[in-house]
Amino acid sequence: MPHSHYYHHPEPFNLETGGKLPSLRIEYNSWGELNENCDNVIWVCHAFTANADAKDWWPGMIGPGLLMDTDKYFVICANIIGSCYGTSGPLDENPGTGKPWFRDFPMITVRDLVNAHELLREHLGINSVFLTIGGSIGAFQCLEWAIMYPDKIRNLAVIAGNTFASPWNIALNEAQRMAITADSTFMEDRPDGGHQGLKTARAIALISYRTYEALNFIQKETDLNKVSDYKAASYLQHQGNKFIKRFNSYSYMIMTNLFDSHNVGRGRGSIGNALQAVTAKTIVIAMDTDRLFPREEQRFIANGIPGAEYAEISTSYGHDGFLIEVEPITNCVRDFLAHSGNV
Repeated sequence: MPHSHYYHHPEPFNLETGGKLPSLRIEYNSWGELNENCDNVIWVCHAFTANADAKDWWPGMIGPGLLMDTDKYFVICANIIGSCYGTSGPLDENPGTGKPWFRDFPMITVRDLVNAHELLREHLGINSVFLTIGGSIGAFQCLEWAIMYPDKIRNLAVIAGNTFASPWNIALNEAQRMAITADSTFMEDRPDGGHQGLKTARAIALISYRTYEALNFIQKETDLNKVSDYKAASYLQHQGNKFIKRFNSYSYMIMTNLFDSHNVGRGRGSIGNALQAVTAKTIVIAMDTDRLFPREEQRFIANGIPGAEYAEISTSYGHDGFLIEVEPITNCVRDFLAHSGNV
């Protein structure tokens, strides 16, 4: 794992919904070198529960000769506010009480993520970003960044995302929040509070990330006489136990509410108006079996952004295909950059 870097913003950080953080800390990782013009930057926006080590969770994407060629580009990934991987979050101390924030951590929106990472961009002396790329919530951030700061983003790759959180998305997130708050320890404001509920929330999420075909293939039973101890059940239990070792329920609640608040049309008249503001050369990439963000939602983004390209990847992995289908994503983005004359 690369050495983590930290940017400390000592002044209050104002949030879209009216709250504020007394100060802000951002954890980030980088690979490669910034060029003399400070514009050879690929900025990776990470997904829901990922961290700033994009080289770890997106293997085969970052390094010499890969899509994000570290011999040519300065690649950066920064952890988002409210998460639990080094950026300011609910387990940090609330200076007003001297205790961790826990449930009192203020609401964060995607636009707050963009404004926080804009501070980091300025701190690092980056003049413009060659390519902003991300999937899922990372796609939300990429899209908002290109709308909010169109002169800073030259190329944009939106993967497995949408323009607003659909009722389907919000229902799935509410089911997960209900699981967490049903665990009475969540209300005790302790680092492991709500862990049993968080395990259940993770199981709900995982089902939405994959497909019928993928689970049938990976967890297929070969014992015709089995009446208990099913592979699919043990898989979810195992994943839940793994998850609570690396995440906390308070951050998870922040992330689900962040997700639900996503709507590029908010305060802009319409979603169409917002998409028209994007000046970056854009490719939108859909996973054809994505149940979380169906491909129609990605086609809508591509149709709304002037001159945007649309690509569709065939995968049996559903939404998680954006993490797994490295070769076809690489080919799509490379072809797009070649077509746009920006290789």
